Amino acid sequence: MDHMRNNNHKDSRSQLCTFLRDSYLDRTSRPIYAMAYLLCFIILYEIGTILINPEALNRALDQPQIRVVAFVWVQNLLELLGFSQRLTWLTAPLVVVVILFALQITSRTRWYVRFKDFLPMTIECVILAVPLIVLSLLVNRPAAPPLATANPYPLMVQSQPAPLTSSPANVQPSDRSTTTPPGHRTSPAPRLLVDIVTGIGAGIYEELVFRLILICLLMLLFQDILNVSRPSSIILSVLISAALFSAHHHIFFVYGTFGAGELFAFSKFIFRTLAGIYFAVLFAVRGFGIAAGTHAFYNIIAAILNTFLFASPK
Repeated sequence: MDHMRNNNHKDSRSQLCTFLRDSYLDRTSRPIYAMAYLLCFIILYEIGTILINPEALNRALDQPQIRVVAFVWVQNLLELLGFSQRLTWLTAPLVVVVILFALQITSRTRWYVRFKDFLPMTIECVILAVPLIVLSLLVNRPAAPPLATANPYPLMVQSQPAPLTSSPANVQPSDRSTTTPPGHRTSPAPRLLVDIVTGIGAGIYEELVFRLILICLLMLLFQDILNVSRPSSIILSVLISAALFSAHHHIFFVYGTFGAGELFAFSKFIFRTLAGIYFAVLFAVRGFGIAAGTHAFYNIIAAILNTFLFASPK
């Protein structure tokens, strides 16, 4: 009976690894933990965005402020489903909650949450962000600032680059693509605050889009429709999602048109692709909560380092 119960527990898990039942690693891999742990991040992103951009809720004026592109994608989907533009600010975070709630139901794991686990989870996310910081310092070598070029696209995207692209050791943000309409002034809020807020949003919504949703859809395509073997399906899904995650910082489709991000640099593309693979491994082994948390804390650490260590002297 115990053997059967253990097998059922193992089969109900979506992670590649099965941990000792009710251990820290087992508990914090559950969707219910991701939902509870990320709730504070979601609230901080919503409040922070509104504080930085007071007009963010008033999209009737067609003045969208600085926002994470993945978050805008969720909003666009909700608008297609019939939600009003203002209501999408409330319903977009609910998409994350609803998906994790559904995953918790299908996982057949226990529902309780130990809030004392949140501090170790935070420490784990910070530690797991360190390899990305090191990788960024190694891969993103200094380069001369590119010449200013006209944006051929009607929507400009800022990917929050480091203050000095020619700094001797520059931490390159792995994501935080944000939208700003041409001719619109950026927020007067401090750059560090903007970077932290958008970094938190990217940690949640880019992991939602590129890991939780995209990898699952690619696995469905390769394994269930095209009958590709499971190992090959996993490899293809991870590589494709990571490449698309990296590519969307340079060019992407939103609001019915293409937007131009930062100028293409091979080193940045490779770094973000490797970062996408890294997050996919975290997602598969430790679950959505740790992957999104690591993503957010990497952005926060990178923003702080870029502000206080690599900022150009006045």
